[in-house]
Amino acid sequence: MRRLTRRDFIRASALGMGAVVVSSGLTGCGGSSSSNNNDDGRQVAFHHGVASGDPQTQGVILWTRVTPEDGNTAPVPVSWEVASDADFTQLVNEDSAEVREAYDFTLKVDVQGLEPGNTYYYRFRAAGVTSPVGVTRTLPEGSVDQVTFAVLSCSNYPAGYFHVYAEAAKEAQLDAVLHLGDYLYEYNTTGYDGDQAEQMGRALPENNDLEMIKLEDYRRRHALYRTDADLQALHAKAPFIAVWDDHEIANDAWMEGAENHDSTEGDYLMRKQCALQAYFEWMPIRPFDDNDREIIYRSFHYGDLVSLHMLDTRIIGRDQQLSYTDFLTETGIDAEAFTAAVTDPERHLLGTTQLNWLSGALATSSATWQVLGQQVLMGRMLMPAEMLQGLLAPGPELVALIGELTTLKGRYLQGDPTLTEEEVARLTTVLPYNLDAWDGYMAEREMLLRTAKELGKNLVVLAGDTHNAWASHLTVGSGEDKQSVGVELATASVSSPGLESYLQLPAEAVPQAEQAITLLVDDLQYLNASQRGYLRVTFTAEKARADWRFVSTVKSSDYQVDEARGHSMTVQAGSPALTQAD
Repeated sequence: MRRLTRRDFIRASALGMGAVVVSSGLTGCGGSSSSNNNDDGRQVAFHHGVASGDPQTQGVILWTRVTPEDGNTAPVPVSWEVASDADFTQLVNEDSAEVREAYDFTLKVDVQGLEPGNTYYYRFRAAGVTSPVGVTRTLPEGSVDQVTFAVLSCSNYPAGYFHVYAEAAKEAQLDAVLHLGDYLYEYNTTGYDGDQAEQMGRALPENNDLEMIKLEDYRRRHALYRTDADLQALHAKAPFIAVWDDHEIANDAWMEGAENHDSTEGDYLMRKQCALQAYFEWMPIRPFDDNDREIIYRSFHYGDLVSLHMLDTRIIGRDQQLSYTDFLTETGIDAEAFTAAVTDPERHLLGTTQLNWLSGALATSSATWQVLGQQVLMGRMLMPAEMLQGLLAPGPELVALIGELTTLKGRYLQGDPTLTEEEVARLTTVLPYNLDAWDGYMAEREMLLRTAKELGKNLVVLAGDTHNAWASHLTVGSGEDKQSVGVELATASVSSPGLESYLQLPAEAVPQAEQAITLLVDDLQYLNASQRGYLRVTFTAEKARADWRFVSTVKSSDYQVDEARGHSMTVQAGSPALTQAD
């Protein structure tokens, strides 16, 4: 069988990744009097709720899925209403279309002709059945006082309940929900932290309890996730602005492959095409490029206050990840070869085309804040090589090592003259913690941050992927030439396990590990390594405020918000430094 090429992928993706219906006003085809809303004998349901996304100043994407319950696979007529009031007395848009089996009976409507900065209510009807009501909001224009985002990532259904989605849905005011990837996971029930799934009632159904490879696998997994009431509540609360990460396809994906894909699973580009087709069908995302659905990097402008640039650090431009095992010798890591590889200017994460687009977007935007919504940590996570070895192969001695290195770092920061050269070397011989993140693509990161520095932008980078909450200063240069450029704020996961699982530390040792890692990594300012949660970021002309919210557990249906572990930090406009918030 001939291997699918990149050109084949682009051609197929342009033809087969779902359809968007454009609707620009009141057509008289919807509403309670429409024949589309009468019971024509079909039996249908809206099991997967409603959603909106990718807002513009005068438009927004609306989404739903109609489930035929009678075995009839013929097209289903669907109508919708959009109103400026919750009672739907002030309609601004109503229209109709058909949902078809070819697109898994999903419907995406690009509603146009709306007013900037307004809240709207929407609902769908089919065969006499009415969907839940959703709330959405268009982008504002001109002078804007405040913008608030909820930032989330990494929701693994068998790993636990989606309490984090439920809590985010309770936020009083959200301009948008930023989902930074790993919206779902490709594994079977027990493939990743699913050992308690059966007792929680979170096991995958029999017809989808396998690793996703085919189109029907990805569709069924999306459908399962969207039956979750907490996820439905958040989708109905506010528009989503989403990007994919790796697990929407397969773990540690890059341009031409993935760690969790091998030749026995068929052609990788074919698998990717299936995954992205399902993603475009099920997510309220507006295609950025009608000729290539692999491109999802795009900008959203909240008046004069925030320009949000959503990036793809996973699929469109990423070279294959480095691995420390490739540089091992009999005496340890070949530092010279590793340094040459990790700083190679030809290694790309965004790729030249996307990087040029982003540089232009930063240069032309006059908004107070430039915000990058992307997947992996950008901050320098350089830690003592000795510590890294302990983290990669955790054991009982790790707690003692953490304490020893922390003590040495404290003495080093105080200028203790009694430190030996060997002790200083233990602290200053550092290596990147995660080569799947920006630390594995140093030259491109340096190029991007220097561009932001030269343009004098207030830069805030948002990240997911790691399942932990982090805050870092973003810097360029080293030694006396080291300069701050901006800040990075990373959200914890919705349900996927974090460092507390990987490090195999007893619960009482986790706070010490958090403090030690924060101290030992120079640019790191905050870490919660053990809890699931989300990040709320609020922007004003004077400052950006980050509030991390955590839940007590995702392994039980009973939980509380952990108020004691919540954390807040701010950064002032014109001063790229994080401080504790009042």
